[in-house]
Amino acid sequence: MIRRFGFWFLVVFAVVLLPSRSPAPLVHVPGEGWYYEPYGETAKWQRTRAKDQLQVAEDAFTAKDYSTTIRAANRVLRVWPLSDYAPRAQYLIGRCLEMKGKDEAAFKAYQKIIDKHPKSAEYNEVLWRQYEIAGRFLNGEWFKLWNLIPLYPSMDETAKLYDKIVANGPYSEVAPLAQLDIGTAREKGRDYAEAVKAYNTAADRYNGQPKIAADAMYRAGVAWQKQADTAEYDQNAAAQAIAAYTDFSVVYPDDPRVAAAQDAIVKLKAEQVRGSFEIAKFYEHGHKWAGAIIYYNNVLQLDANSPLAAQARERIEILKPRLASAQKR
Repeated sequence: MIRRFGFWFLVVFAVVLLPSRSPAPLVHVPGEGWYYEPYGETAKWQRTRAKDQLQVAEDAFTAKDYSTTIRAANRVLRVWPLSDYAPRAQYLIGRCLEMKGKDEAAFKAYQKIIDKHPKSAEYNEVLWRQYEIAGRFLNGEWFKLWNLIPLYPSMDETAKLYDKIVANGPYSEVAPLAQLDIGTAREKGRDYAEAVKAYNTAADRYNGQPKIAADAMYRAGVAWQKQADTAEYDQNAAAQAIAAYTDFSVVYPDDPRVAAAQDAIVKLKAEQVRGSFEIAKFYEHGHKWAGAIIYYNNVLQLDANSPLAAQARERIEILKPRLASAQKR
């Protein structure tokens, strides 16, 4: 018992009283991982004042030494989290992560400035940096697992980035562009209904900015037209596209895209006629005379002078006796 007590006494004495240097602590930096932060003379980048520590980060960033920048900036955040230098330190971390190709981590690093330092001088710059990052994903950059392994491009995740930007600064200069790009991302992902919602929001929310509103209204028509093209028998999508193009042409008659909108309306109406004719034929082949006659009449209502109108009239006359005969049974 005495021996055991003596052993532990020596251990405590050695740890507490004898001079020693404890091992360097592990420090975690989001997007970078863990690293050792040495003490004393070996940590030449460490300073005892926040201002000086930030300057180390600034100088390292200028020298493109991004690892040292992140360490120095992270020390500002860890040791002086409430100082006036913290937002700039967080910004430098985001910039370094961008330069190292870690865009998702950079976006999150910038988000910390938005969340923790809403009055920061870097606020607007951060919004634009987030917008630049989202733009790279919009152009096909792949999202990564653990910021290392490329997984896939995702327009759904990209749209969420733009959603976040709009929420971060709904009245900022970048917000109207981000709102439009929500629609672009949804459109690229072939979610045309959500794309139209995003464009309509842009047109309504930023109607005081004619360039944004006009672009949104026109692109809503394009999205509806794409929806119509992917669904052969979706007459509603074609009608919505025609309505969107018509509204755009009326509200912005001097826009150079009006001619394209009018051409699209002509093509969409022709497609509506063809679609109604095909539906009528489908019903006719199934001996559904009443349904066939309804859609052949719809062909005439849409465009009585179309090439298919004459055939529709002929089929109606042929089917009327068949319908009458079927109704007598």
